[in-house]
Amino acid sequence: MLVVQCLVVLACVAITTLVATSVQERTLRQVTTERVLDVSRSLAALDQVRTAVTDDRAAAMAELQPLADLIEQAAGVDYVVITDADGIRLTHPTASQRGLEVSTEPADVLAGETFVGTETGTLGPTLRAKVPVTADGVVVGTASVGILESEIAADFDQAIAALLPWVLASVVAGCAISAALVVALRGRVRRLEDRAREAETQRRIAGALRDATHEFRTRLHVIRGLVAEGDADAALQYVDGIAPVSTPGRDAPDVADPALRALVTGLADDAAGAGVALELDPLTTVTPSVMTDADLVVIANLCRNAIEAASAHPAAGRVRLLVVADAHAVHIVVDDDGPGIPDAARLRIFERGVTTKTPEGTAAAPDRGVGLDIVRREIAARAGTIEVGRSAWGGARFTVDMPAAPAEVRR
Repeated sequence: MLVVQCLVVLACVAITTLVATSVQERTLRQVTTERVLDVSRSLAALDQVRTAVTDDRAAAMAELQPLADLIEQAAGVDYVVITDADGIRLTHPTASQRGLEVSTEPADVLAGETFVGTETGTLGPTLRAKVPVTADGVVVGTASVGILESEIAADFDQAIAALLPWVLASVVAGCAISAALVVALRGRVRRLEDRAREAETQRRIAGALRDATHEFRTRLHVIRGLVAEGDADAALQYVDGIAPVSTPGRDAPDVADPALRALVTGLADDAAGAGVALELDPLTTVTPSVMTDADLVVIANLCRNAIEAASAHPAAGRVRLLVVADAHAVHIVVDDDGPGIPDAARLRIFERGVTTKTPEGTAAAPDRGVGLDIVRREIAARAGTIEVGRSAWGGARFTVDMPAAPAEVRR
């Protein structure tokens, strides 16, 4: 794109330069033509010239040559030639040419016509103007003023040389502006593409969540129907088919809240299947009906992360959960004996898609880096805090403190 834009700039500047040089040449030639014509007319109108051309040639040459030299210098022309009625030169820049007949045909001018154009004379090609000199309505001589074509070409070259820096500056400025525009447009396009990909990803996630929600509601209807009919065994069998546990029938922990008790039991079974022991801290104290689904989501995600980390432990593999909740506040602590969280990663692990379980520089799987993002959002919604530290076993410790949910949203 940049190359194309630079080529366009070069083409535009080239065309503009060609037009400018053409106009410059035409203007220079027009100005030169007007100058030689004005000088020749002014010369032919002088009484001194009208009188001298009718006198003796020798006297006329002596009188008019100084005048011609003065006009050449003052007007900046290359030659001034005055002839008598016979076409004999009375003045000329070259002394040897004085007293000789002019090298170009003077008949038309002696007939009273004015000539302007380029002719080749003794000095070479010149742009000249020839005007008749009249006295009492009779042509008595001619006045010719000219500028060498080589001088006109030199003036044109000088004008072009003065124009070239502006041309080069225009090319550089145009290419620089084009480059800046390309960079800006490329960045804009990249951002739009990123947004489009993000929107597409969100659309797919939203679709997947709608499908999962529909499936989840269907399963809840089945479970509710089985429970309502008193067929607990069938309900448990159905649940096992959806999310099988490795050691069903584990003794339930001594927790007053039934939902938390069921969650801890399920998490303990999952941990056992991974070779990890999930312990409920004896100091756990929960007032019934205080905890909400959001609290359970936080506990579940923190414990699953801890179980996965502890499963990498070469020896024991332990996770401890402490929950203290009443009508005012909820306090949650999850310890594990896994590898822990590096200090450099503690500020980033709550970002979606960030995980310490994937080697740095490797893209995380779609289901990685999600749990802690959910935890962060649930805690932030309650104006709570979460801290990451090191457990007594050397692994990670997550500490959560947040106000209890309002009574109207509790289970």
